[in-house]
Amino acid sequence: MFETYYAGSYWLARPEPVEACARRAERFFHLLERCDPAWTRWFETADSLEEARGLQFATDAANFQKLFARKENQLGDGFTFHLWTGDNLEETSGVDGACGSADPRPPSSCVLRPYDEGLIGERVLTAPVMTKVLRAMALAWEPEWGVVTSHQYDDLVSEKVMPAGTSVGWVMYFSRLRGKVPALPAPVRIEPVEDKGTLVTLTPERFTASNPEHVALAARVHGLLDRAGLLRPLQPWPAS
Repeated sequence: MFETYYAGSYWLARPEPVEACARRAERFFHLLERCDPAWTRWFETADSLEEARGLQFATDAANFQKLFARKENQLGDGFTFHLWTGDNLEETSGVDGACGSADPRPPSSCVLRPYDEGLIGERVLTAPVMTKVLRAMALAWEPEWGVVTSHQYDDLVSEKVMPAGTSVGWVMYFSRLRGKVPALPAPVRIEPVEDKGTLVTLTPERFTASNPEHVALAARVHGLLDRAGLLRPLQPWPAS
């Protein structure tokens, strides 16, 4: 079964000015570039590949502020962006983001659609790279929760997913605001992200919904994380 993946980070009701959102976006893309050189050049979206290839986007804070000033990139009191990269329609990657809103619905987020096919897909869909991607999201966006997983695994366990979307996946991030990650069975790896939170990686190889051992491990970890209170719904960000 061919599986498609995403890396997402999420948080609720954290109002931020446009300058702060732009700085966070700049830092994320700077860190993402370090994860793999395929994530170096970015483009705005358009009606065709040819048109979009002419809309290269410099991912610095000043440019994001200009992007967020456009009406189409404003959603209520927040800001959105949609960028992509790739050399052909068969091999592309994209990032969608929403930041700055005090509204708890929908959650603010940063979601990467990695390359799924070809040589680049084989290179980036590995535990080391995708762990770096989620770490980059944690450092830049400071989300409450994040995950790297396949859409097919989400479909498999959809009934277990909390109302706000927290669930188990291949790689997970838990902000320190959610509590301490308990001891987990091998081969699960746990590592800190500075003083912000914790990364949990289920398997050193690519996690798939078609592997019964992977699914059984995820179910076991789900139970442990749920009992520790880490899979509760997202909460509005505490006021500083």
